[in-house]
Amino acid sequence: MSILLLGGSPSLPSSSSRLLLHIGDRLAAQGQRYHRLHVRDLPPRALLHGDTGDSAIRRAIEAVAEAEAIVIATPVYKASYSGVLKAFLDLLPREGLAGKIVLPIATGGTQSHMLALDYALRPVLQALSVRQVLTSIYATSQQLEWHSDLGLALAPPVAAKVTAGLGELTAALAAARRERPESPERPAPAIAPRTVPARTLQDPPYTPALAHA
Repeated sequence: MSILLLGGSPSLPSSSSRLLLHIGDRLAAQGQRYHRLHVRDLPPRALLHGDTGDSAIRRAIEAVAEAEAIVIATPVYKASYSGVLKAFLDLLPREGLAGKIVLPIATGGTQSHMLALDYALRPVLQALSVRQVLTSIYATSQQLEWHSDLGLALAPPVAAKVTAGLGELTAALAAARRERPESPERPAPAIAPRTVPARTLQDPPYTPALAHA
């Protein structure tokens, strides 16, 4: 079991994807295992037509099912989360997030969109029977400074939110694992989790659909 980083930006690189990968680096430094899935890498026709028979779409849905927790990142467009993210969430089963912990993060042009996660995304997550939605993390593009040599620099308020969010995620995972009853060994999942080392967006392009480091 592991954490899934779910990127909902239609473009790479982007502020939201950089923040998502920064959080992934922080998780890896804590010894947490994670996968990355960028919705934009899924076959567009299969995604828009809801073709769950497509192999890439099927693997993406399986990745969600196998994750203990999901960090969802999205840009804010027209006061809401991205359309490609909505298209993917629509493919999940009715209780596709049952038992899962979700940390939502978003980036936007101004602070006026900071409530978009709460009034737009949170109800969708709850409709999918999510176990727990953690405190949202929102940052403006001005609070995320990208340096080609040093990587992403966070403004102090955002850095504090990320640290608090990671602490909340770690605590929620620990509580969920304590509650989980002992179960017999199951066959290894089709997509085996690995510990992911720190990466930057200067690394080679991600593999379509589900990227492992």
